[in-house]
Amino acid sequence: MIQAVQQGDRQAYQKLYQTHIGQVYGLCFRLTADHALAEDAAQEVFIQLWRKIGNYKGDSKFTTWLHSVTSNITISYLRKQKGWVHRMFNIEDSEAMNESAEASAGSVDLEHYIKRLPERARIVFVLHAIEGYRHEDIASMTKMAVGSSKAQFHRAKGLLKEWMGYE
Repeated sequence: MIQAVQQGDRQAYQKLYQTHIGQVYGLCFRLTADHALAEDAAQEVFIQLWRKIGNYKGDSKFTTWLHSVTSNITISYLRKQKGWVHRMFNIEDSEAMNESAEASAGSVDLEHYIKRLPERARIVFVLHAIEGYRHEDIASMTKMAVGSSKAQFHRAKGLLKEWMGYE
């Protein structure tokens, strides 16, 4: 099956995915301690697996290689997520963030806080901060003024900082 995937066989890849998704997701969840992050990381593992399956030379069991790939991709994914939070809230000192996170029950559940945002602020925050849209595009999509989009983003960012203990 591995050789078929290496040759670009999509059906073999689908079977490989179905065979290993549970194991990959389990490891991702243990590393992230968050279902949403684990799902995203597991998907990233299989995207990268399709791209890098040619790197598997058969020197070890496939599951051992997959475990290593999953660990590396998930850790990298977590670093990107942490970096995103740092950039979003202009946090320079990672120790300050860690202390703040510990003070607020140990872990930051950004998704939970985003869900709490008022609707317009949440929409603008997700579109701008997560999806990367410009305020001009958001204004057009939501039928609000550019200034309103910027104000809603500022409001969302302020609420998230407050709730997450970064102020």
